[in-house]
Amino acid sequence: MRVLGISAFYHDSAAALLVDGRIVAAAQEERFTRKKQDARFPVSAIGYCLEEEGITLDDVDYVAFYEKPFIKFERLLETYVAFAPRGFQSFSAAIPVWIREKLFQKNVIRDELKKFAPDFDWQNKLLFTEHHVSHAASAFYASPFKEAAILTMDGVGEWCTGSTAVGRGKDLKLLKEMHFPHSLGLLYSAFTYYLGFKVNSGEYKVMGLAPYGQPEFADRILDRLMDLKEDGSFRLDLSYFDYCTGLTMTNQKFADLFGAPVRDPNKDMLTPFHMNVAASIQKVAEEVMLRLTRSLAREQGLENLCLAGGVALNCVANGKILRDGAFKNIWVQPAAGDAGGAVGAALAVWHQFLGRERKLNGSRDLMQGAFLGPAFAQHDVEARLNQVGAHFEVHSDPEVIEQAANALVMGDAVGWIQGRMEFGPRSLGARSILGDPRSPSMQKMLNLQIKYRESFRPFAPAVLREDVSDWFELDVDSPYMLLVADVKRERRRRMTNEEEVLFGIDKLNVVRSDIPAVTHIDYSARVQTVHADTNPRFHKLISRFKDKTGCPVLVNTSFNVRGEPIVCTPEDAFRCFMGNEIELLVIGNCVLRKSDQNPALKLDYKNQFELD
Repeated sequence: MRVLGISAFYHDSAAALLVDGRIVAAAQEERFTRKKQDARFPVSAIGYCLEEEGITLDDVDYVAFYEKPFIKFERLLETYVAFAPRGFQSFSAAIPVWIREKLFQKNVIRDELKKFAPDFDWQNKLLFTEHHVSHAASAFYASPFKEAAILTMDGVGEWCTGSTAVGRGKDLKLLKEMHFPHSLGLLYSAFTYYLGFKVNSGEYKVMGLAPYGQPEFADRILDRLMDLKEDGSFRLDLSYFDYCTGLTMTNQKFADLFGAPVRDPNKDMLTPFHMNVAASIQKVAEEVMLRLTRSLAREQGLENLCLAGGVALNCVANGKILRDGAFKNIWVQPAAGDAGGAVGAALAVWHQFLGRERKLNGSRDLMQGAFLGPAFAQHDVEARLNQVGAHFEVHSDPEVIEQAANALVMGDAVGWIQGRMEFGPRSLGARSILGDPRSPSMQKMLNLQIKYRESFRPFAPAVLREDVSDWFELDVDSPYMLLVADVKRERRRRMTNEEEVLFGIDKLNVVRSDIPAVTHIDYSARVQTVHADTNPRFHKLISRFKDKTGCPVLVNTSFNVRGEPIVCTPEDAFRCFMGNEIELLVIGNCVLRKSDQNPALKLDYKNQFELD
């Protein structure tokens, strides 16, 4: 039995394929089209999933779409009526698109599927799940838990902006919902917009900027923008926001409340004020999530919690939920945003519509380390690299590990392309740029010379699972970079009095630990635990680096530059390699050195992509 899940038409379109309840393939459309957060129907991602299994769409039993388009159209229309006549200009501009893309979205999906299979029985095989059911299903059914409480939070689905649920076996029961326009995701996005970052992609910048500031505006947010209850439910004062009827997230009243206009990223530098605003909304988001999870734990008496929805990508808040102890264990869907809705829709059909029982493996989750995308055989890698004019050497497995480890010890940035591509927003050792975390200059070098992005952006440590508790205040699995924990006190460096009084970005270059390249200014780190059974080659590389240095940690960041999707193919990787300052590229068993390449193939990646 095969179920194809699809998410599309908002952002991060994706496809996922289940075979007898097992996730065999999943990928985002952007990785194939090279268009960041591509929202179009995921033609390429669907094609990949079918090819991975060696089937056609005619061989698929059901296709599941991750939300119900007509209900979303109803919400858009009712929102305008509720706020009319305010927003008529944006309404009149949007209504033709709404009618085409929302009201008749089922027909659009049908027509796209018929391109794959002209005789596809869409009337009986095409199913729709609700948006937050898809999120909840992606969280619980893919988790390692037999039973768990579930929290989903994002901007908005059809009407729902957040939900609580309980999963037991194959059963998933929704308990409570929060409805538009009251949304933690939209509140956080409003501050993302106010700080001059892009909504739906810049929220993680706000999270990364927050430790540079002080939450001096948190009380103002709680007093003026929202009415937060003890159980975590809340209502927003909509007079400060424009996302219901306008073309922006916030309005002049919002700017007046904080005493400054929206930051123009092309003109305005980040100041201590912006850092304090980021710190404030981050603190408020954490408080909302902590109240919600504490209330859910009291009501349900369960020890396991599953999280999904875009807000679940806030790994700082996730770490605080874990440390809070209301739940003993938490598991976060690695593709927590809309892309993961494709997985959730397919799982919901399998377990709820078809009533199939879950098959747990006793320890690991069902996401296979999130390595669900395309892989390339060695002969294919070599052919593709020859086609683009790359110069490379082919080495044995031990030699590849040795050369990559030596380059890292020497302080070089290493591009690392191995096995199946990751599903979700994080590179986890299959499509990664790696570096030495002990280097005081590595963070700045990777940001400015490799990624071409803001210097304040933190990097994640990839650490051997067996060594994580020796380096971080954490001793649980964190394979998906979705938990933040502090660096162990004995690994930290005490700052001088002069360093202590520095503020904001001035603290960036202060060495704070034995692994400064992955230690944020508050001594925290977004930890990825690396497991020998899910990513053996990456585990071997870190182990060899540990043999040489005593350090079982590497800097791990996504293989892309700002504004570009993470690389998928060997050709993508070579182009990116030739457009930045990476010294060594390893693809399968092919080793490429920058000094060996044809200078005529060098690209200007620094200005090719806009800020994300």
